Amino acid sequence: MSDQAALEQLLRERSVRFGDFLLASGQRSTYYIDCRLTTMSAQGMVLIGHLGLQAIREAGWAPDAIGGLTMGADPVAYAVAAASAGKRPVIDAFSVRKEAKAHGTGRVIEGNFREGARVVVVEDVITSGGSAEKAITAVREAGGIVLGVLAVVDRLQGGRAHLEGLGHTVVALTTTASLGVKG
Repeated sequence: MSDQAALEQLLRERSVRFGDFLLASGQRSTYYIDCRLTTMSAQGMVLIGHLGLQAIREAGWAPDAIGGLTMGADPVAYAVAAASAGKRPVIDAFSVRKEAKAHGTGRVIEGNFREGARVVVVEDVITSGGSAEKAITAVREAGGIVLGVLAVVDRLQGGRAHLEGLGHTVVALTTTASLGVKG
């Protein structure tokens, strides 16, 4: 079985749930993709790290770092960073807080990020693109350069088009259509 097929099977088994759900975008849905059940699993981390790194290289991006809005983006960014070890250029990871810390450095972005860094912003599931947009804004305000957006799953509900309308290339590892999920 290919890594792509293995990831899609793992997502279907662990992450896709049916019912009545309110999404982060504010939309209601008859299904929910709790990507963390896949992205935080040992097998999911290996698959996402490999496929994510491959997608970044195929897109022609050479980022210094990868990250996004905590917490959905965190395991994806960490998996890709780990997969890049020993494979130049190595990609470090960072996390974007939903709000600045009230103590310590007061940072919004934690981890391996610096002004002028070229980054890929991560989204576990793209619905409206809002979480990725928040991360992009934080990165830009901190002086980073966004090369593109990497998502694990695109729900095919306009988020990709929204982000592309803002001038960002979006690469998704899979889509709800590929997972056989219909809303």
